Amino acid sequence: MTRVTTSPWKRTCPHLPDPIPWKPHFSPFPRFKPFSLHSVLKLPKNPPMGHVFDQKDTEAYVKWRQRCTLTPAAAMETQILFDLLRPHPGESILDIGCGIGEIMERCIAMGLDTAGIDPSPFMLDRALERLGHKASLFRGYAEDLPFDDNSFNHACLFTTLEFVADPRKTLEEAFRVAKDRVFIGVLNRYAIKGLQRRIQGLFGRGVYAKARFFSLWEIKTMVRELVGDVPIDWRSVCLFPEPNNMGCSLEHWPLAQRVPFGTFVAMVVTLKPRFRVRPLALPYPSGSRYKESLTGFAADSGKPFGKES
Repeated sequence: MTRVTTSPWKRTCPHLPDPIPWKPHFSPFPRFKPFSLHSVLKLPKNPPMGHVFDQKDTEAYVKWRQRCTLTPAAAMETQILFDLLRPHPGESILDIGCGIGEIMERCIAMGLDTAGIDPSPFMLDRALERLGHKASLFRGYAEDLPFDDNSFNHACLFTTLEFVADPRKTLEEAFRVAKDRVFIGVLNRYAIKGLQRRIQGLFGRGVYAKARFFSLWEIKTMVRELVGDVPIDWRSVCLFPEPNNMGCSLEHWPLAQRVPFGTFVAMVVTLKPRFRVRPLALPYPSGSRYKESLTGFAADSGKPFGKES
């Protein structure tokens, strides 16, 4: 069942460079400087993305993720995505703000047709090194996705809203290109760990200085305003700042995941199909009495049968 939007898709930001499939920097001539795509296809001075990771940010993020990848918190945040989204092998998924490709790597392992988009060429370079040609990579903005309506079964926003300039427009675009479900994962502003990260951001420490934090109720409100009363399923994980063995066991309790104060809030929005309908035009000759088609009592009575009957 295909969901069709009520208006044809059109680009909303014509001043942006056209997104193209991402290719690595490569030159067959060693004596010349390697071709740099991001030096030719430059971003505008005031991009719509709230924060685009530069080379320094990317290197810092990679080092941070290398320290955090094996922690219980990182495993729980990734696992809750697939527990809620429940994709089937062969389905397509778009990772919006794909970064260095961690989520896409898990999607590929599950047999999903995976694509990712990110505005940072440095992040895309890292994703290409990680994934090779197993996924389709694009450079573009979350507020203006270069895909047609209903292009993917699912869309994923894994800690992406924190770095966009217009979260509402980002959600609207995700709902447009997906036809089944959309996963939204955000850092919780009301979590203990979220408070710690916000304080770090106030002092300009790390990437959190450029991030915004959300609550469960803020995301639900935006979703309802954009797509109406659709099914929403949510969970919250990492209630404790540094979960130990006991904390990890508590995190897997269904009741604990319904507490809206975990460090990471995960939500899946199930989209309802929409159909474009046109009224059926029925010609009605006002002067006709339809006597030739009448049978039974109406034909025997001989009374006129028309608009005035």
